[in-house]
Amino acid sequence: MFRRDFIAAGALALLGTAPALAQQSRKAAARAPVILVVGDSLSAEYGLPRGSGWVALLEKRLAQEKIGATVVNASVSGDTTAGGRARLPALLRQHGPTHVVIELGANDALRGLPLTNTRDNLAWMVEQSQAAGARVLLVGMQMPPNYGADYARRFAALFEAVAKERKVPLVPFLLHGIADVPDSTALFQPDRIHPRAEAHPRMLDNVWPQLRKLL
Repeated sequence: MFRRDFIAAGALALLGTAPALAQQSRKAAARAPVILVVGDSLSAEYGLPRGSGWVALLEKRLAQEKIGATVVNASVSGDTTAGGRARLPALLRQHGPTHVVIELGANDALRGLPLTNTRDNLAWMVEQSQAAGARVLLVGMQMPPNYGADYARRFAALFEAVAKERKVPLVPFLLHGIADVPDSTALFQPDRIHPRAEAHPRMLDNVWPQLRKLL
């Protein structure tokens, strides 16, 4: 009798916790998205008026689409994938993002850093973001032809490889329609590295389709 009563009491206790667990799950699912952007100068509004970069434009797009999401722009000009890797754990703890956009790698190439390191750092950042419960969007970059066809191919391929391995969506080239058009210099600042403000809506248009799916 004691054993039957004990089992019955345990079952009732478990049943009693089920609604609470279901409620917690619903609250988590209903939590407003927090989009963490971890990038370099291309996302940090380098040389631009405040509010004109693609991340700021993303906030406006979300409002227009009536998507109640918060955007945290944790981009740092000059940052590499190693720098992003070092900063990421604290950012995940501080902001608890539901979505992480990783836009890094260009400075690795500009500094001639080993491509294996770039790939490993990106893969680690994606893995850690996923482990924290976030959906990840990887933003790719491409190098101009003067870096050599083989290097440019291998650099672009590393983003594809990480996206495939970690099963995350990829924006193949953030500067598509900007750096790969005939008169591209008109869309860049005098340094010919950073896009002018008028190019940033196109950058957002390159990112938005994949990000919208995740939201």
